[in-house]
Amino acid sequence: MAGTRTFIAVDVPGAVRKRAADLVERLRAGDVKVNWVVPTNMHLTLKFLGDLGDSKLVDVCRAVSDAVAPFSPWELLCQGAGAFPDATRPRTVWIGVRDGSDPLVALHAAIDEGLAKLGFSKERRRFQPHLTIGRVRGSGANQLELGKAIVSHVDFPVGRVSVNEVLVFGSQLSRRGPSYEILARAPLGKRGS
Repeated sequence: MAGTRTFIAVDVPGAVRKRAADLVERLRAGDVKVNWVVPTNMHLTLKFLGDLGDSKLVDVCRAVSDAVAPFSPWELLCQGAGAFPDATRPRTVWIGVRDGSDPLVALHAAIDEGLAKLGFSKERRRFQPHLTIGRVRGSGANQLELGKAIVSHVDFPVGRVSVNEVLVFGSQLSRRGPSYEILARAPLGKRGS
C-alpha cells in the first residue's frame, strides 16, 4: 500500500521566492536541461521520509513537534548560488544559507535524532542548509556555461527567512510536477504542547 510521500521543511516567504525566481532567470543559460523549481514549491528541506502510512504520519508529526520545541525562533539569510557536487559539475542548483545556518544544522540534527527513534535512518553526511532551485538533467559543454553562471552569482542577495515553525509536507507527483500540502505545523519554542 502506498502512503503519503512526506518530507520535513522550513517554508520561505514570497519575497524570497521572488528573488529566487529572479536568480533562476539569470541562470537559464545555454541548452543545459534543468528542471527549475517553481517558486510556490521552494522551501528549505530538512529531511525526506518517503511514502508513509497514516499511523506513521501521526508518530512523525509528534516526533517533529517534540524535536523543534526547545528551539527559539531566529532569522537566516538566503544568499548566493551554488551547486552539488560543485559548480564545475552541477547536478543540483541551490541558494545558500548564510547568517543563521548553524541553528538550522542543529534543528536538522534534533529532527534526525527524533525520527531515528521511529526507525528512520540518520543522515550520514553533515547537513548543508540550502534552498534547491533546480535539478540538472543534461551534461556536456552547456553544463560548463551553467557552472560559470552559478559562480558569477555566488553573492546574489535573496532575502531573510524567519524560522518560527517546521512543516511536515505531503507531496503528490504528476506530469506537471509535484504539488505540496502542509500536513502539520510544528512551532518552535512550544514546550509541552
